[in-house]
Amino acid sequence: MTEIDPLEQRCISVVRGLSMDGPQAANSGHQGTAMALAPLAHVLWTRQMSYDPASPDWPDRDRFVLSAGHASILQYSMLYLTGYPLTMDDLRQFRQWGSATPGHPEAGHTAGVEVTTGPLGQGFGNAVGMALAERNLRARLGSERIDHRTWVVASDGDLMEGISHEAASLAGVQGLGRLTAIYDDNRITIDGATSLAFTDDTASRFRAYGWEVIDAGEPGDDLDAIDAALEASKADEDRPTLVIMRTRVGTPSPTWTDHPKAHGNPFNDETIAETKAAMGLPDEAFFVPDEVVAFYREAADRRAEGHAAWRARLEAADETAQQAFETAWAARPGGDVAAVLPTFGPDDSPATRVASQQAIDALAAITPSLCVGSADLSGNTGTKLAGAEFQSAQSPGGMAVHYGVREHAMAAAEVGMALHGGIWPVGGTFLVFSDYARPSVRLAALARARATFVWSHDSVGVGEDGPTHQPVEQVMALRTIPDLVVFRPADGNETAAAWAVAADLNGPCAMILSRQGTPTLSGTAELAAEGVASGAYVLADPPGATVTLVGTGTEVAVALEAARELAGDGIVARVVSMPSWELFEATPKERRDEVLPKGLPTVSVEAGVTLGWARYAQATVGIDRFGASAPGSVALEQLGITPAAVADAARGLLEGR
Repeated sequence: MTEIDPLEQRCISVVRGLSMDGPQAANSGHQGTAMALAPLAHVLWTRQMSYDPASPDWPDRDRFVLSAGHASILQYSMLYLTGYPLTMDDLRQFRQWGSATPGHPEAGHTAGVEVTTGPLGQGFGNAVGMALAERNLRARLGSERIDHRTWVVASDGDLMEGISHEAASLAGVQGLGRLTAIYDDNRITIDGATSLAFTDDTASRFRAYGWEVIDAGEPGDDLDAIDAALEASKADEDRPTLVIMRTRVGTPSPTWTDHPKAHGNPFNDETIAETKAAMGLPDEAFFVPDEVVAFYREAADRRAEGHAAWRARLEAADETAQQAFETAWAARPGGDVAAVLPTFGPDDSPATRVASQQAIDALAAITPSLCVGSADLSGNTGTKLAGAEFQSAQSPGGMAVHYGVREHAMAAAEVGMALHGGIWPVGGTFLVFSDYARPSVRLAALARARATFVWSHDSVGVGEDGPTHQPVEQVMALRTIPDLVVFRPADGNETAAAWAVAADLNGPCAMILSRQGTPTLSGTAELAAEGVASGAYVLADPPGATVTLVGTGTEVAVALEAARELAGDGIVARVVSMPSWELFEATPKERRDEVLPKGLPTVSVEAGVTLGWARYAQATVGIDRFGASAPGSVALEQLGITPAAVADAARGLLEGR
């Protein structure tokens, strides 16, 4: 073991002390992993990573992902010590209401935190997306603009979760040579030794995925050994690298080192005091001497030198090159969106997945940072970008990605791409498989990651595939996720309008699209742009209406036909299209009351569960059961998604039934 500099040893001891003190003050948290990883964090922040605390969002910084997010106190400690805008009071407020140091790292909440982690495996998948984004931007913009690495720290739990298997396989086939994953092999889980449930040959598994694997052994506090392993991970530009590092959870506690309880929060005042005594620290909470802060701040200044050089290169470029970079980094359309999006006339009846494909193709022409892919369903979901080159190790600048049958990894990678910056990721699969992607979608919403999730085959209209592929509860389930904008457009014009809104959003959205064709509805060519942006709008408003019919997606056409049927009985019905509940709820109450007047009885129709529609309607037409195998039109009719059923519900509502 290389002899460690006494000041650096003191730095590591201080980080370990903070790793105990934060959870102890909160009476909640995870101490043991953070203590074991203190030497690794020290090397990353002082010798390896390129970052600038004065400019946490500098585009060409290295990306650090703590997939083992339960060890968040370690990351917060390093951010404070290296000079990010965190204070000692923030560390004292660990896990408290409104603090900048919540229980797991949250992107957009704490400067220096790149992604929101906590659910194990998600950060690993995000890191793969970040590495994809870096390589794509480097290929398109040049290494003088983008030239950095992605580092991810993963635990045993991360590598047990299925998402990490998918993401590792994707990274291997893509040959992401700028990705280094450090596997914290501490062999401890909450229930006991990992061998209780995890006996994988991790090294062989990752080699089979196409990764370079470096076994760093048990370096302990040997900073040079850790540094050498990390440096070696950068040698292979053609493959991602896994560095396996044996650590001892809770080290150097005389009581809790290597104990399963050290995964959580076992320390009390006595065991903290004995551990600090073993490290030569005073028994003082949140002890950080000036020389330790000075060491880390000086190291941060050195690591930030790359930012100054990058800024100089950008400013030395001509105005055209600077503008091109800014446009690409914004990942927004660089032209008139409304002018390029398709419009549909009365003779057109595309499935909304087909209309969506046309909209994506149009946007791609003015959005160089659009990155479109699917989970092996590009043609089926309308995510087959016309003429696009697919990303690979040989073609890193492509605008499209083959994710393979990996919905979990695709969604997590999209989140990583979006949070990396410079990429607008779009990924498609069938709506019923949104259940596989949901954990990543939830984190996209929590982190306000600007990713677009395309889900087609949106109802029992899927047809003969039957209940396994016919979604009924998924749309409503997605609407329950806060800060996720869900679109279910009624026709081609509403679909194009939804993409126009998506291009301007600052967070994630979902496009829910039909397999079957749907007629272009009268009025959408004129009204959809404003109507979709408002979430809901009146599509048919005859004078003297006594009932409102409100629908989404292909069922808006059903509502219009029901209104015509009711007119034959002398009942006048208004028809409202509601492509986005979330945008409708965000509009002023006065407008909402204009669209859905309080005094007018309302019937909803949607080919899915009726749960939730009571907020808008007094009667509902939907599907509160699983579907059945049959041609789509037959399934819809047999399950009651018909004009007659809607008209009957309206009559019953008016008659008080």
